[in-house]
Amino acid sequence: MSRHALLTGVSSGIGAAIAEQLLQEGWRVTGLSRTLVKRDNPAFTSLSVDLFDTAALKQALATLPQVDAVIHAAGMMKAAPLGELDEEISEKLWQLHIRVAEVLANQLAPRLPTGGRIVLLGSRTSTGAAGRSQYVCTKSAMKGMVRSWAAELAPRGITANIVAPGATETPMLSQPGRESSPPKLPPIGRYIQPQEVAALVGYLLSPAADAITGQELVICGGASL
Repeated sequence: MSRHALLTGVSSGIGAAIAEQLLQEGWRVTGLSRTLVKRDNPAFTSLSVDLFDTAALKQALATLPQVDAVIHAAGMMKAAPLGELDEEISEKLWQLHIRVAEVLANQLAPRLPTGGRIVLLGSRTSTGAAGRSQYVCTKSAMKGMVRSWAAELAPRGITANIVAPGATETPMLSQPGRESSPPKLPPIGRYIQPQEVAALVGYLLSPAADAITGQELVICGGASL
């Protein structure tokens, strides 16, 4: 039987690229997104779930068969300088990046088998970025959370890691609301491609990565240098 992955953010960008990567590798993929996603592949299942509705998310997770990997790729970017921070935006960012990840892990980690995987999509800006404090604080908190999970799950042979991309060529890169902190071209002279991020996620899900846990793996084209 093929391995089964639960994936959020499957409708576009990095999430869609991860779905394609895993399907090509023979995984079964259940994708969570607000709108149903159609793929011409019998190994793909789409579930319509509003991730901001915690009760609906928990209900959807309770209906799932056992999964071997949990990948939280859904995310949003909002940027604002001090003096213009919106508390409602902070709550949404925290809900999507941290609370949803917590619900996913809390409900599914107890059922993960030996060799199970948890991968969260972070950001290379987790150490700080001017004008992005609301976004950054959630990605920074993610590191402590995942390292704690990794310590708990290591005795069961389950890993938990973060893949932290720099500016990636997705719809999020040009969405409104980040005018005060626009993306910068990495030193390699181009943006990261979603397929490159997906390939790194695929590696972390493989047996070759059994000994990698509690880590934030940055893929940024030199932007962190």
